[in-house]
Amino acid sequence: MLGLEANAQALAAGSTTSVALTTAVLDSIRQSQPTLNAFRRVREVALTDAAAADRALGAGERLPLLGVPVAIKDDVDIAGEPTAFGCPGEFPAATADCALVGRLKAAGAVIVGKTNTPEFGQWPVTEGSAFGVTRNPWDLGRTPGGSSGGSAAAVAAGLVPAAVGSDGAGSVRIPAAWTHLVGIKPQRGRVSSPDLFHGITTDGVLARTVGDAALLLEVLAGAPFRDAADIDPGRLRIGLSLRPAFTGMRVALDPLVRTAVVRLARVLRSLGHEIVVANPDYGLIGLNFLPRSLGGVHDWHDRVPDPLLLDTRTLSNGRLGALLRGRGLRAANATLRLFQRRVGRVFDRVDVLLTPTTASLPLPVGAIDGLRGWQTDQAIIRACPYAWPWNVLGWPAMNVPAGLVPLPVGAQLLGRADSERQLISLAAQLESVERWDRRWPS
Repeated sequence: MLGLEANAQALAAGSTTSVALTTAVLDSIRQSQPTLNAFRRVREVALTDAAAADRALGAGERLPLLGVPVAIKDDVDIAGEPTAFGCPGEFPAATADCALVGRLKAAGAVIVGKTNTPEFGQWPVTEGSAFGVTRNPWDLGRTPGGSSGGSAAAVAAGLVPAAVGSDGAGSVRIPAAWTHLVGIKPQRGRVSSPDLFHGITTDGVLARTVGDAALLLEVLAGAPFRDAADIDPGRLRIGLSLRPAFTGMRVALDPLVRTAVVRLARVLRSLGHEIVVANPDYGLIGLNFLPRSLGGVHDWHDRVPDPLLLDTRTLSNGRLGALLRGRGLRAANATLRLFQRRVGRVFDRVDVLLTPTTASLPLPVGAIDGLRGWQTDQAIIRACPYAWPWNVLGWPAMNVPAGLVPLPVGAQLLGRADSERQLISLAAQLESVERWDRRWPS
């Protein structure tokens, strides 16, 4: 599978057709479903869209993604398809496209399907009673992560050149780390509503290369990002931080992950950047995160045809979210700027932060099966303590592959407000020597 940009160029040059590409993609999805299970919905109507794209190409029309197959996560509306957000039950078909899908269609993209996600995107594994288990193409006994695990599995396996995800606590970056992909969480409000999950969630992108991820982000945001991948970032002061925010429990960084992230710091030093240890002062930022996260889970309960079909942990989180929504959300909103100032002081000393994306290698399939709510929380915090603070802050963050040890692990590039272009430039420079796009699952 060629990348997003390469496919667009091949279509514009006439060396292939959208119908041929889309047919191959749909065939690959069907063949992979019994093993990877990346998709909740496969859109056979995509072939009709592809034929229309071919007619437009033949007439000389040129759009950024005209005729290119892409996938979207099953938490956004596309007309004619249900939006189940990982939940069981019979959901009605959406009657209209959401704004994000509208932007994809306006750019000419052919949307081939909706990818799997856990219930309301709560967990860093993509498993659930509604659809079964989505597996990691690098090791079918492991999860691709979550909650954008279906999108990550589809891109990593080469089913589609790029996909859309959403990120409320690392849900783009975590699966990108565990499937050897580039994942971008943009600035709050850049792509989707700034109130999504009370401000912690934004839509993002997953791709094999920085250029492809930047191109897809450019389409979704309507702002220039692709050219940033061709710009030298200059000499930067990069802060290496291996210390996660306070979570109330002991978190141990897997030595293999630590070694991979430190190795990446050395590569950045070899590229001329200054590397220093710099740990942000997170304080008790978790107190700001919980009302937003659990309040968002509660909000989604009203959209489910039969809440009794939901996981008992989802029901419990929703009840707690209902309790926290009032006073808890008011306190979260009142303290947000305090946390932004407190954490933001680190950028008086450094330009960019480099941290692990996760504390562990990809979790085994079934890692949270049968656990009680508090046990589930402990398991996911131990595995993924590094990503969620940037959702509270609302600032840009990227995952870049940190290596195969032997399974994929990733590192975060974290920036201050509106720093997507700087992060993209730095990631592209790193990609030019790491060439992670040349390594595929067997």
